Amino acid sequence: MADEKNAPVEERRLEKEQIEDMGSVYRTKGAHAIHCLTVIGQIEGHVEAPQGQKTTKYEHVIPQLVAVQEDPAVEGLLVLLNTVGGDVEAGLALAELIASISKPSAAVVLGGGHSIGIPLAVSAQRSFIVPTATMTVHPVRHSGMILGVPQTMRWFEQMQERITGFVAAHSGISAERYTELMLRTGELVMDVGTVLDGRKAVREKLIDSLGGISDALGWLYREIEGK
Repeated sequence: MADEKNAPVEERRLEKEQIEDMGSVYRTKGAHAIHCLTVIGQIEGHVEAPQGQKTTKYEHVIPQLVAVQEDPAVEGLLVLLNTVGGDVEAGLALAELIASISKPSAAVVLGGGHSIGIPLAVSAQRSFIVPTATMTVHPVRHSGMILGVPQTMRWFEQMQERITGFVAAHSGISAERYTELMLRTGELVMDVGTVLDGRKAVREKLIDSLGGISDALGWLYREIEGK
């Protein structure tokens, strides 16, 4: 009997730990079981971010996405984004995983979905953005030493082509228009690129529609119930 009484307490403790450690809520308690995944701060890949920075660690996210696909009790995925970008390959890998999930998935861009956060934002089956959120479209950057040879420039081009191709394949924007926004000059003070607020992102067909959590959950519920 004592174990039965302590079960809800232990469950709440585990849920609290998951929110604090992973930034996720496993199987929300609404009408349908939705896994909530947050992507915040910098997306951390093969190299640890400097101390003091908030990060989303891709080695934490990957098992969650596998669990969403495998667990029959989970009916859908909700991704909440407020990210400055980060490791390009790690971000693109997570975006490919989200896109490959067969269950209904929706993404909501809140404060920002910058840089490699853009493929993550469009990777879900339906994307939303709040009006005050922004998305920065700019070319791939690299920190550290590089070789000043033609092969290096070609590597940058190939990486950018992978990102542009993914975004164009999972949203309504064309690869040509995305490249045009990425290479625009005169908008960013010390960089090339474009900053899109929520309405502009929808107008450019980068994001499907304006909306927040209730809109995303409503879409997920309709998709689940329509199956």
